[in-house]
This record gives sequence, structure tokens and C-alpha cells, in this order.
Amino acid sequence: MLTMAQALDALMAGARPITDIESIPTLDANGRVLAAPVTSGLRVPPADNTSMDGYAMRAADVPAAGTRLPVSQRIPAGHVGSELAAGTAARIFTGGLIPPGADAVVMQEQCEADGDAVIVNHVPASGEWIRRAGEDIEAGSVILPTGARLSPQALGLAASVGQARLDVIRRVRVAVFFTGDELAMPGEPLRPGAIYNSNRFTLRGLLENLGCEVSDFGIVPDTLAATRDTLRRAAEGHDLIITSGGVSVGEEDHIRPAVTAEGRLDLWQIAIKPGKPLAFGQVGNGSNGDERPTFFIGLPGNPVSSFVTFLLFVRPFLLRLQGVADVTPRRLALRADFDLPKGDRRNEFLRARLNDAGGLDLFPNQSSGVLTSTVWGDGLIDNPPNQPIARGDTVQFIPFASLLA
Repeated sequence: MLTMAQALDALMAGARPITDIESIPTLDANGRVLAAPVTSGLRVPPADNTSMDGYAMRAADVPAAGTRLPVSQRIPAGHVGSELAAGTAARIFTGGLIPPGADAVVMQEQCEADGDAVIVNHVPASGEWIRRAGEDIEAGSVILPTGARLSPQALGLAASVGQARLDVIRRVRVAVFFTGDELAMPGEPLRPGAIYNSNRFTLRGLLENLGCEVSDFGIVPDTLAATRDTLRRAAEGHDLIITSGGVSVGEEDHIRPAVTAEGRLDLWQIAIKPGKPLAFGQVGNGSNGDERPTFFIGLPGNPVSSFVTFLLFVRPFLLRLQGVADVTPRRLALRADFDLPKGDRRNEFLRARLNDAGGLDLFPNQSSGVLTSTVWGDGLIDNPPNQPIARGDTVQFIPFASLLA
């Protein structure tokens, strides 16, 4: 069996980033990946302005607290004032442009209105409460690089320099299907021996969070012919096929022979828990005339195994297809507030959550079928093979927050 690092290296080496580019409105670009850098054509802010409601003045005109200055003008945000006469102040509001001649702002809480004048109860320093032109962004600077995955705050940054449209990589087209004669859909009667297909809901949600276009081929009967037929249909027009179930070595597990017949398998089993059976390969390897084979990833059928292997392997693979350079999730070194007397021979990913004391609690049942643990937990502890954990030990924790977006 391959180690996690070996398997992940193989997936990343095989990923061919999509090169198709589309221009879309910035308002619609949340979660998309930039195909070209965003360069600012202007300074932000474009001119000196105040960060506080208050009074703009010359610092030299206030030698002591209690100085009284006539108020010569009023400058709301979005308006341009006139040059400030010496020995006067301008009433100014947050975002208002600093008038020529002024070099400081005193916040209104440190001033008292006195008819058509103001009493300044604070001696300002030159530059106080002034946001300088270009202190956030200089004209000509790259504010978002190629390959950046656009967050809401990144969209705001692009909008702040006037970018109405952005060039992004087209969405990854993913086909999914699920194998197992025991699977039923919620709303259907649950016959003896059947289970509801939770993986369909989990995987589709994960793919949608990553901005993929998803084609759902549903539940496929447990036969080699049906599996091969669905693989061929799923390969058409898609970048990646993801399956759940049927990747073990039993007589009713048809994914391996089906993919081998329709393409090729490059890796099979990984020394992790949960999630040992994970397949990676291609469908349509040229023998059927396809110029660009469709990638294939087969996930385990157990719901926690499917969830964890998606986060650890499918997520970075999809991000790499989109051109994202850094696909490594954030890790935290945290204290274990539990005992795990015996480690597994495989690399374990334990469901855990943060407690109020700043440590980690372990979900009591780490079975690959206990989907409750994925909702209860805040993330995964990456525990090396054969590694026991004693209360107080420092462990590596991967928050779900860095894996689910």
C-alpha cells in the first residue's frame, strides 16, 4: 500500500490544469479561480481622507487643548472641500477628502461645537487620523495573482480598483455515480438489507462547495456491464469521474475491472484509516479515440471513508485542475485531551473537536460507518502509523474549515 504522501504526489503529478478561460462579472466570481492577475489601475484610497468623523485642521493651529477655531466649511464623504484657511477647522466626516492646507484630524469625541466654532480638547500630531492616498493599494500593483481562489473579500478587493469583470478558469466538470444494490434514496421504502445513499448528498455538496459542475448518474447496479456502460457515458464531456463504493476486492466490487477495461488504474490502495481502498486512473486512454482522457477517482463506500478521502485527495486534485498552486490545508499543533493507548498500523485520521480549554476531544467511535462523527467534529487529527496518543501530547489537527471551502 502507498503512504498518503506517495498517493497524493501521484495524484498531483497526474493533474493537468484546465486551460479554458472565461470572463465573468466580478459579482458572479465567488469561489472561482483567477486565470490572470488583477492589477490595479489606481491608488486606493485615491486621495488623502479621514478615517474618523471630526474636524480637519492644521496641527500647528492647536498649540494647547481648549483651542477655539472657527469652522470654515463642511466636508461629507464624496465631496471636495476648498483650501483650508489658516486658523480655521473643517467639519469632516469619515471618508471625506482632506482639504488642502489641513494636516490632521481630531475626532469629534475630542471636540466641542461652539456655535460656528469648535473647541479642540486634544493637541493633534501631523497626520493624525488621515488615511494617505495609496496606503492600501498603489497604482500598477498586482492585488490578486493568477491561481488565486476568489473569496468574498477578494471580490471586494477587485471591486475596490474598479474591476467589473474577471478572467477565471472554467468550472471543473465532474460526473458522479454510486454503486451498490443495497442503496436506496431518502423517500423510498427501506427494504430489508438496504441503506440510504448518504454519500450522494455528501459528495455532491462537497463538489458544489468547490465550484464544480456536477452531472449525477445516480445509483448503478452491481454488474460489470452496467459499471462499464456508465463509465463510458460519464467520460463524455467531463474532466473527472468520481464513484463511491465498489472499489474493494470482493466479487461484487466491479469498479477495478471496469476502469481497467475502459482505461487504466494508476494506484489502488492507500495506507490510511479510514479509506484504504481508493482508486485513481483514467477512463478513455486513447483506445476509444478520446484525445483527452477523463480522470477517475474511486472512493470507498463507507460514508466516513468517502468523506475523509474526498477531503484529503479529491479536494487538492480538483483545486490543482483549476490551477490553484497551494492546495495544502492549514494544520494546527494542538493539545490532545484524551488517551489513545494504541495507534493503528496505518496513518489514522481521527475525528476530533476543539474544547473550551483549547485542547482536542476525540469522538468515542472512530468507525468508518459513523457519519455522526463528521458533524460532531471540527476536523481531523493526522496521527502517524503505530502512534499512541497520551493526554497532553501535541498532535497535528486539520480543521474542517480549511478543507470544506
